[in-house]
Amino acid sequence: MEYTPDHTQSVQNILNDLWLKLQSAELIRVGKMEQQLIESHILFVSKAGEGRLMIDFHDYRLRPDAIHFAYPGQTIGVFAESEKEVELYAVRFAVLEDTKTAAVFPLAGEVPVYPEPKALLLCDLVTACFRSDQPLEHFRGQSAFLELMYVLLKKIRLLPERDPRTTLDSIKTYIEAHYQQNLTIEQLARMADISPKYFVDLFKKTYGKSCIDYLTEVRINNAKRLMLQSDIRLRDLAHQVGYSDEFYFSRKFKKVVGVSPSIYIKNRRRKIVAYTPSILGHLLALQITPYAAPLHPKWTHYYHRRYRADIPLHLSAYRFNRDWESNVEMLAHAKPDIIVCDKDSLHTREREELEQIAQILYIPGAEMHWRDQLKLTAQLLGAEHEADCWLRSYDQKTKSARERLHRELKDDKVLAMSIYKKSFYVSPARGMMDVLRRDLMLNVIPGPRPDEHRQAISVEQLADLDPDHILVNVCQEPESLGEWHHLQSSAVWRDLKAVRKNRVHLISSDPWREYSAYACDRMVDDLLMRLHGDRPNDFRI
Repeated sequence: MEYTPDHTQSVQNILNDLWLKLQSAELIRVGKMEQQLIESHILFVSKAGEGRLMIDFHDYRLRPDAIHFAYPGQTIGVFAESEKEVELYAVRFAVLEDTKTAAVFPLAGEVPVYPEPKALLLCDLVTACFRSDQPLEHFRGQSAFLELMYVLLKKIRLLPERDPRTTLDSIKTYIEAHYQQNLTIEQLARMADISPKYFVDLFKKTYGKSCIDYLTEVRINNAKRLMLQSDIRLRDLAHQVGYSDEFYFSRKFKKVVGVSPSIYIKNRRRKIVAYTPSILGHLLALQITPYAAPLHPKWTHYYHRRYRADIPLHLSAYRFNRDWESNVEMLAHAKPDIIVCDKDSLHTREREELEQIAQILYIPGAEMHWRDQLKLTAQLLGAEHEADCWLRSYDQKTKSARERLHRELKDDKVLAMSIYKKSFYVSPARGMMDVLRRDLMLNVIPGPRPDEHRQAISVEQLADLDPDHILVNVCQEPESLGEWHHLQSSAVWRDLKAVRKNRVHLISSDPWREYSAYACDRMVDDLLMRLHGDRPNDFRI
């Protein structure tokens, strides 16, 4: 969004008719905060550190010359770009009209501002007032919040300026338009009128990746597009995207994509649809990148971040398959060849409409182990060899991880739990238990009643189980996050052996609640990282 004097005047006029009410304020210090759903307006003000803020599908760099607004129903996440945590203020507020009815706040996403030291001082004051137990301090916090909004809105940058970010944005656009040419760092640095070394450092700092990596990404993405459009020869394809050597292009493509150009082309000749995230996890293990799949920065964060450029059609990934009608409509227009479905997740009318669109391959869910699901999917798609190779590789990985974990954990008791709304659950997900018990053979605590799955438990029962390590999955919505915040302040929780020894590990729903081959593979990697010194920060918005 470009801010002009007219736009700023319009914002001011709208704000005259609105009433803004402070709800909460806090300073967040975090290395990674997975995408979570919000139920109020939030203002973000960056204080320190280098990182990125995800608001729904938009990726913003945290920096001192911009503020960010998110509104109810969006999802937000924060990611540091170095080992140092990022620090940012999150100020949550309600928006009402004079009539006390819900109103539309005129600002969203990134808003460029001139840096103002007073803004950070006001953020400190608002946060301190909100934490106070004194009602009068809460009143002062509301006043400071309105002053903060006034200061920030007065500092909106009206016109684009010639600054390093603007220059780099133009260089980035130039790369996207001229990727076929033999571009060099020296040439691009001359265009930016800075030294090559400074250009390299500034590009990496600004975009989180090197200029060469970005050029490679643009070339590979355009190669994928050309592969889908025609039967172009590999040599001609390489030349069209800026590579003079087809063999070097093939090696580069495989390094970036994970499969050779020939396998990628073979897989993309058929329009295969992964109708659920678990099916997507099986297809990726078989080196099949589908034409369509559920992708969203919260519900399927990993797949969205890594494969959104590879998968042309993004289906809704909203939980409980609530958007199935829009998915069916998209597929009807796309005319796929094959739709691979989890048999247990379809509504009757949904199944009938899908069967009118393309051939359906049904994969049993609840009654079949993920290994058998993978083998059946491979058999139906003619990828048995890929399934055998993947399972051998996975078994080797888990054997090595098992030996490593047993050396360090010995007989330590491990408890896996989840928090949803006001309840705690033990052994909450199939894949989680398969990996921890069957594949890694850890000493996993089954809970008070081993014959039950997903059983609710009290914090006092957690104390009776006496775990050495606790894996905690918190549903990323306000009520569950609030319960997690409350649990951490309870005396019973703080007295747990695992808590006292700093052996509580936050795990995300992606991959730990997905039941697929690819998700289990990622669980092993994640567990090794977390049990070898990673200590995720506890946070709440």
